[in-house]
Amino acid sequence: MTLDPEQLGQSKADLAETLRTLRKRAGLSQVRLAARCNMSQSKISKIETAEIIPSLVDVELVMRALGAPEQLTAEVTALARMANTEWQPIRSSWRRGLEKRQVELAGLEADADELRYFLPAMITGLLATPEYIRASLEYSPGDISKTVARKLERQVVLYDSTKRFTFLLTEQAVRWAVVPPPAMAVQIDRLASLSHLPNIRIGIIPIGTIISRGPMNTFTVYDDRMVTVETFTGRTIFRDSRDIAEHVEVFKQCEQKARFDDAARNLLQEWSSLYR
Repeated sequence: MTLDPEQLGQSKADLAETLRTLRKRAGLSQVRLAARCNMSQSKISKIETAEIIPSLVDVELVMRALGAPEQLTAEVTALARMANTEWQPIRSSWRRGLEKRQVELAGLEADADELRYFLPAMITGLLATPEYIRASLEYSPGDISKTVARKLERQVVLYDSTKRFTFLLTEQAVRWAVVPPPAMAVQIDRLASLSHLPNIRIGIIPIGTIISRGPMNTFTVYDDRMVTVETFTGRTIFRDSRDIAEHVEVFKQCEQKARFDDAARNLLQEWSSLYR
């Protein structure tokens, strides 16, 4: 029993249909398959109707329970990995309105307990002053006032003591002049101020720090369940546990090299003074 990978497609619906078809070919009911996989029948049903996206572990359990050959298992697993990866082009955010994206981000932040931000190029909106936010949106189409307001509203989450935040910023990210020098000084001072909050760790990686893996992209890890990676043209969302683990490992390597607490604040004070 073989399937052409091109016929499998890359969508969540294709994965659901493929798993449903394979189950029926094997002559198993959802109840019997669920028992073999040690899952609930309702979970199997939701997987087969694309209501939920199965993890790669889930897919491997199903394929093993179906007695699928190695090649077919590899094809369906590859499809599952693609279904667990999503590309969101920036143009779609422009069409919907950038303020709607802020609502989505607020929801992600509300659902997570531990949030890790790797910032190699610029300061994230959660840490930014109004002047910095407005300047960073300068090239966005349309009226950005609502987006600025939503970004500022999101910052309330920083004061939720039940959540843990770690921000890793390179020296470039801190010192990149998005706004005029006096406003940059205020922005850098804000970083130092926020670093005193008990649930926030702000780490600084100075230029010259030896790290073998270069800072490629801005990314955010939400607990251990999702990673978003930002580029100029959009964002990629990873839900596959292996992709998440790889980003967490990169984050930990950089975290070990970063300076925190007073060491970080001393650097921030130095750079703020230079802008003044």
